[in-house]
Amino acid sequence: MSIGNSPEDERPFSDVSGVSEEARPSVGRALRQARIAAGRTVDDISRATRVRIAIVHAIEADDFAPCGGDVYARGHIRTLARAVHLDPAPLVAQYDAEHGGRPAPTPAAPLFEAERIRPERRGPNWTAAMVAAIVAVIGFVGFTAFKGGGSGNDAKSQVAEGTTRTPTQASSPTPKKDKPAAPTAAPSDSAIAAAPQDKVTVQVSAPNGRSWISAKDHNGRMLFDGLLKKGESKTFQDNTKINLILGDAGAIQLYVNGKKIQDDFRPGAVERLTYTKGDPEVG
Repeated sequence: MSIGNSPEDERPFSDVSGVSEEARPSVGRALRQARIAAGRTVDDISRATRVRIAIVHAIEADDFAPCGGDVYARGHIRTLARAVHLDPAPLVAQYDAEHGGRPAPTPAAPLFEAERIRPERRGPNWTAAMVAAIVAVIGFVGFTAFKGGGSGNDAKSQVAEGTTRTPTQASSPTPKKDKPAAPTAAPSDSAIAAAPQDKVTVQVSAPNGRSWISAKDHNGRMLFDGLLKKGESKTFQDNTKINLILGDAGAIQLYVNGKKIQDDFRPGAVERLTYTKGDPEVG
């Protein structure tokens, strides 16, 4: 029999409106007393919220370490409060006050920043312009020599004429303008599924429900920290490894380096995972 079924020694708490802040019950005790007042066991709450029994017990004992972090702790508090008909906002505010306040949100890093290819800017073709200018100067000098030498010297006349005709055809070449390379579009999911061997690529999707997820690169830089709604997906890529925390692993489907991860994650389970370029070995 699970702990929390038919608690004989538990008593509903009395009305605490108007009680001073010092006498106010802790977050865990408030949730426990509200559950008892509602006539529900820990098993009932676990089945209704999909929060594991061990985590419900820990939260009611004001032990938030099994939640996996402040983000998940706040989410569990809201879920449990709604299940026992409590307003979650005061409990979350009380939790923040007792645990150093709510941190500022970390902006998600742009995906595949290293994969973007910017078109190279190319200047005018100065080499062709310089060649044309030199030819024009040579032609002008030859034409001047031909005019000054008279018609007596046939050889010089022929050379001058030949030299004069040459720049007529090449005196005004049009420099060719190289077209800039078209910018490469952001990689699609199908391209990501190809999984380059020199990187680690992790695609996280939520086909069965929603879950809080956290993703960091090998330097510990936060790539994403937030709620992945049902039907949404996120893809992360790094040169070495990707560190993941899944708030509800049972709602998540993973593709690592183009391969589907076959792990049978339990609903409500918090999973901490690390994937590298060689993963997965099977699957």
